[in-house]
Amino acid sequence: MRIGWYINRLRSMGPAEVLHRLDEQCRRIVSRRRDDGRERYPSPPLHQVLRGLRDAVLAATPAQRQAIAAAAQNRLGGEFSALGQTWPRRDRDQLFAPELWRLDPVTGKLWPGLESHTFDIDFRHRDDRGDVKYVWEINRLQQLPPLAAHLLLASDDQARAAIEAAIDSWHSANPPFRGIGWASGIEVALRAISLIVTLDLVGDRLGAATRQRVGEILAASAYWLPRFPSRFSSANNHLVAELAGQYLISLALGTESAAARNALLAEVHKQILADGAGAEQTPTYAAFTAELILLCAAAARQAGKPFPPAAEARLAAFADFVAWLPRNAISFGDDDEGRVLTLGDEPGYVRSVAAAIHGLLGMPGNMPEPDDFRSLFFGVPQGPAPAAQGLQTFVQGGLSIWRGEMNGRDVELTFDHGPLGYLSIAAHGHADALSLTLCIDGEPVLVDPGTWLYGSGGGWRDWFRSTPAHNTLNIDGKSQSIMTGAFNWSHKAVATLAQSERRPHWKLRARHDGYKSRFGVVHQRTVAQQADGILVTDQLLGGRRMAEIVFQLAAGLRADRDGDTVMVLRNEEPLLAIRFPNAAVDIRAGGEAPGQGGWVSPRFGARQPAERLAWHGEVGEGGIQIHLAAIARSQR
Repeated sequence: MRIGWYINRLRSMGPAEVLHRLDEQCRRIVSRRRDDGRERYPSPPLHQVLRGLRDAVLAATPAQRQAIAAAAQNRLGGEFSALGQTWPRRDRDQLFAPELWRLDPVTGKLWPGLESHTFDIDFRHRDDRGDVKYVWEINRLQQLPPLAAHLLLASDDQARAAIEAAIDSWHSANPPFRGIGWASGIEVALRAISLIVTLDLVGDRLGAATRQRVGEILAASAYWLPRFPSRFSSANNHLVAELAGQYLISLALGTESAAARNALLAEVHKQILADGAGAEQTPTYAAFTAELILLCAAAARQAGKPFPPAAEARLAAFADFVAWLPRNAISFGDDDEGRVLTLGDEPGYVRSVAAAIHGLLGMPGNMPEPDDFRSLFFGVPQGPAPAAQGLQTFVQGGLSIWRGEMNGRDVELTFDHGPLGYLSIAAHGHADALSLTLCIDGEPVLVDPGTWLYGSGGGWRDWFRSTPAHNTLNIDGKSQSIMTGAFNWSHKAVATLAQSERRPHWKLRARHDGYKSRFGVVHQRTVAQQADGILVTDQLLGGRRMAEIVFQLAAGLRADRDGDTVMVLRNEEPLLAIRFPNAAVDIRAGGEAPGQGGWVSPRFGARQPAERLAWHGEVGEGGIQIHLAAIARSQR
């Protein structure tokens, strides 16, 4: 597994990246001998970064105060949940034992700690301890800003004691650069941001020793981040987080880093495309990237050096893109629930970030939830924006969205004709070219399957990002793009939008070449509005093949088949009729192994059985047609 992983990674690298990786390895060897020890990173004087934050939190609404208090009480009660898992509950008098920072909540095993240099810990190929994302999640210290906000609002001494205990414990258990907590730059950066926000809120209420320890952690982080950057095939959201961390730490240390600022501004235009879509082909990672940039933009404004209008315009474009996405089914590609400022579980994360962008920029937009924590940092939109309706195509992002009415129902449809993902390994993309999703009256009906797990996902990780798991055509159960690891792809399907018409009835046509080299055919899909529904036409250009066309239902829905027509119901209410060319439709949910039936992952680390409709038959250039129609509420 380890040798194969390295071989596949090397195949995706160009000469410049190979040289970079060799140089990086040499720097790691030197670092093992030279860079350890707290004495190398004394605490410098610290400066406030988000100067207006205290006043903004003190002006919190009753709903925000209640949400902050609830989150804080959970933390003070020894509760912590993330990524679909709940950590073992801790006693109030020992909330932050040293082992907490190494504990996997699923396996109960401990990752290496201060006895191991961080570069000696194999977190990519040692899955016997569990998925490393769990242990990294609690090391981000994102539980501290809610405690700090609660301390500011309620003067709760328990919150102050908990913040000091957490910082002191983490500092003691994770000296530079020992243990799993220092193993990834993105983790170093997010932890630093949590500490900066905490000090900006309540630094004057913490003891001098605790503030000194924060300074030492920030000093070590400032040294570490520019020396081991994510570059080339890894220069995705990880790089943005690292640059944001560098920039905000430099402000906290009193010397703005022009290099970090300029590099971050360059990434704004790489990671958020001109039409507002995210380059990584996943809205949640795009929101995470946008939130990092937004926090830096807010800090730059308060430092008197605002970001250029072009950077703010790119953030606004992302917020406008989000306004078109289906409200309750906006995920595709990977989603690891990464956040920057959070109270905990946030099902409306992407829309919250979009509202924050409109708030900081003083623009109309969709309003956040009344208890939204993020709006304390960035404000709320000036007013509501007009509802997005009709057909919108995001050409660079490769996504078309239709929002309209069908048989008295509100319908939201997405059609994916974008690239697999970002950069050479397309790490967070899924093999979902020409896939559809459909919502009726705001509720998901035909869905993207989700993510499941990363490092410990095994065969299930592969299934959830495979073509047969998505609402598109596959041949012989093969994916359009070829996986070579949990985040690697070798052959990547190239999708192209061939036609986009709006009137009198809209029509979209796209194709991809993912099966051409193996099966000699190109998959072309046409999605067209008709008076009584939507017609989906699938063709294989260049030959004929036995194929499978999939429609994955949301969890909780059921399918009733009557001849060539499948009725999709929620409880006993008919929602959608799908008419196939014939009755060769297999309907299955769950199964012991990937591919035996339908599964959806509503969030990272969770999966549920859900009915998967799969039509099987021969497809050629003449194509086959499948008709979708929402069912009026009065029809039974």
